[in-house]
Amino acid sequence: MTEKIVEYIEKFVKLTDKEKQLIGSCFKEVKIKKRQFIVQPNFTAKYRHYVYKGAFRAYVTADDGQEHTINFAIDDWWITDYNSYIFQQPATMFVVALEDSIILQIDFETEQEIKRQNHKFETFFRIIAERGLAFQQRRIISNLTQTAEERYENYVSKYPQIVQRVPQYALASFLGMTTEFLSRIRNKRISKKS
Repeated sequence: MTEKIVEYIEKFVKLTDKEKQLIGSCFKEVKIKKRQFIVQPNFTAKYRHYVYKGAFRAYVTADDGQEHTINFAIDDWWITDYNSYIFQQPATMFVVALEDSIILQIDFETEQEIKRQNHKFETFFRIIAERGLAFQQRRIISNLTQTAEERYENYVSKYPQIVQRVPQYALASFLGMTTEFLSRIRNKRISKKS
């Protein structure tokens, strides 16, 4: 299974056989059951998780009990509470499996060490951090400048595989609308197609 992570990393940086072996040895395979948490508030996120197979949701809970979805991750995506992981401080988010999943995880100390040892790994983690930051910026701009319908249409066209795999309440929360409103948008979309 570690060949999958090596294959993924090589999309961004070319590795020698020795480097492939090194990075492969840094990840641990973990099977996660549906509804199992891999990050919880008040506990430090010790791992960065690469989703080999499965689906996850990261969310926060407001004082009134309302859940706000921050992110999703499916096959070939990464997830954790990055603020907690990067600064090694207590998490503020939940990260839960939406289906039975397999993840490859690297712990904070190991990641820091391999980045110190080899600039290619430093480059790789910088690239994925930059891509994640760009995604979050697009999301913020979308939330500020688009209608709920536009946000939904754009997300469906860009990430159809996520829309098919995550519960409607979680998608609605991510897009900043109620489940009922998302239902109306979907029904309107279906009636337009018929």
